[in-house]
Amino acid sequence: MKAPADCHSMQDLRVQIDALDAEIVAKLVARAGYIDRAIVLKQGENMPARINDRVEDVVAKVRARAADQGLDPNLAEDLWRRIIEWSIAREEKVLGQG
Repeated sequence: MKAPADCHSMQDLRVQIDALDAEIVAKLVARAGYIDRAIVLKQGENMPARINDRVEDVVAKVRARAADQGLDPNLAEDLWRRIIEWSIAREEKVLGQG
């Protein structure tokens, strides 16, 4: 990937953004795979889909990483809470808790 400063046209910039978007989607797919595994493990350990302490731990870590890297922590939190809620709904559907 080129650095943003190395993009000298909007077309060039858009190619880089599209490539980055593809990487983000691939990472979300990988994360969903871990959620699917969590479903299996939670079934075996008789755990609920929603574990509030874990949710807040994940959000706190994401906020800290975002702040450290110059991303608005509120934006990161909003995005991750949406991802987390989707993940929990996916787990609840399989675990019969939703």
